[in-house]
Amino acid sequence: MNRAAGPPKLLAGRYQLERVLGTGGMGVVYRARDLLHEAFGEPDCRVALKLLGESLSDSTDAHVLLYSEFALTRSLQHDHVVRAFSFEVDTAQQAAFFTMEVLPGLTLDRMLAQCPQGLPWHELQPMALQLLDALDYIQRQGVVHGDVKPANIMVGEQGVRLFDFGLGHAEAQAGAGLPGLSRSRLNAWTPAYAAPELMAGGLPSASADLYGAACVLYELAEGRRLDERHSHLRLPRPRQLPRQCWSALRSALARDPQQRTVCAAELRERLADRHRRWFVG
Repeated sequence: MNRAAGPPKLLAGRYQLERVLGTGGMGVVYRARDLLHEAFGEPDCRVALKLLGESLSDSTDAHVLLYSEFALTRSLQHDHVVRAFSFEVDTAQQAAFFTMEVLPGLTLDRMLAQCPQGLPWHELQPMALQLLDALDYIQRQGVVHGDVKPANIMVGEQGVRLFDFGLGHAEAQAGAGLPGLSRSRLNAWTPAYAAPELMAGGLPSASADLYGAACVLYELAEGRRLDERHSHLRLPRPRQLPRQCWSALRSALARDPQQRTVCAAELRERLADRHRRWFVG
């Protein structure tokens, strides 16, 4: 497929591309109309469609990487995780792609740009709980997202949605010694949200996902990114975060993974504030 001229306007005889929704380390996501569903009178026939980006389109295993992301996403069924529909190949165009739900709303990075003082707690708390719900769910399914950051979190009327599992993997596959796909050449991690062990060449993990989510929550509560060189022991409490929630979030922000002594479910429980103390003892 000739990427210089851009993708075709119609894929697999049914998906009409409309506009770019976003780009990532591995691919480009378009909004598309499913003309087959439209012909049968479906009221909402729009889908999000992910194609390989130019940097990977000529790689021999690129379509396998794309299918791996689709299969991982399809295995997840949760209100706050994007839903994948189908993986397809347009043989005439030599293009592999997969479809998923269109996520209405704003990505969190765009929302944060409008909130230099951070979000007030009554707005931040439900978003934090939904993100941690999603993270706890995928971890219980043995899935590592690999790239938790604001650009991979959508916020809309239906709440938070975690998406883009292009750097993710299933822990069972790695634990069983099964052959996997190297994503290291994508080099797509954003330093402000990547755990220090990832930047040092380590593998994505549940602990690294938690660190990324904690960085997102810190930014939501403070209005600015965490300093990449921070020491979690001297880190000041974010301005919008209640005092009783700070010790758990600070633990999740530890640069040393051995010092991250909370999991996603425990951090969620602390932020849920069900047993609030009205005094400091």
